[in-house]
Amino acid sequence: MTSVVAPPSRGSRGAARSGSQSRRSVSPWVYVASVLIGGITLAPVVYAVLSGFRSNGQLGANPVGLPDPWIFTNYTGVLTSGSFWQYALNSVIIAAVTTAIVVVAGVMAAYPLARYRFKGRQALFNVFVIGLMFPLTVAIIPLFLMVRDLHLTNTYWGVALPQAAFALPMTIVILRPFLMALPNELEEAAMLDGASRIGFFWRILVPLSGPGMVTTGVLAFVGSWNGYLLPLLLLNDPKLKTLPLGVADFSTQYSADTAGVLAFTSLAVIPALVFFLTMQKRIVSGLQGAVKG
Repeated sequence: MTSVVAPPSRGSRGAARSGSQSRRSVSPWVYVASVLIGGITLAPVVYAVLSGFRSNGQLGANPVGLPDPWIFTNYTGVLTSGSFWQYALNSVIIAAVTTAIVVVAGVMAAYPLARYRFKGRQALFNVFVIGLMFPLTVAIIPLFLMVRDLHLTNTYWGVALPQAAFALPMTIVILRPFLMALPNELEEAAMLDGASRIGFFWRILVPLSGPGMVTTGVLAFVGSWNGYLLPLLLLNDPKLKTLPLGVADFSTQYSADTAGVLAFTSLAVIPALVFFLTMQKRIVSGLQGAVKG
């Protein structure tokens, strides 16, 4: 007994054809533009890394040439310096504290804005949206006075708390759609099982919003790692300075050693760059989830 396979309908063939056409409709110029933008973005980083393997004489004779011969003393000199690792440790501590505050406070603030219905909810959310347009430089003087009056200058908390405060608007804007997208039936089922709102938040809602929390955490960590203005104003103790401040001090102290400055700068940038590239898929998936929500 033979089975008869029905031919594909016109609808399915039309859908397949339209899908293939949509995949083929991407212009080659899009890829060309992507390569150009990527090259322009990475060119300064590649130049700094390669120039760190050259001597000052090589840079003076041919600023855009390749190392010939390769010189490793610039990088080894930085890596064997105790000040570099002290700067790196300070940056890691401040970035970790900032990230923890941003993620925990952000998800707790986004939860009622997403799941509760109360008067003025949208207006309160708009306040955080307006915070996206409020730059740090505008509030730097009153912020410095506030931190000074709280006796938090020359402390990790004095830098981490303001950084977290200015990162919260973006965190709430990203996390709120995640929390709103969770079906109400899930919360109702948890309530029937005896879970409180707090229990539902910690046991169900927080794990399900993991992609958004990872996205906001990575953005907060990288932003804190690259922060310069706040540490410059609030950290006067050399033992508490971060890597951006260390780069500035090293550039001033060894201004004649261009190759050494480029090596120090490359080592200061590479950790954040590698961390960001490693987590880029999670960041993209988290932002896509926020847009869908």
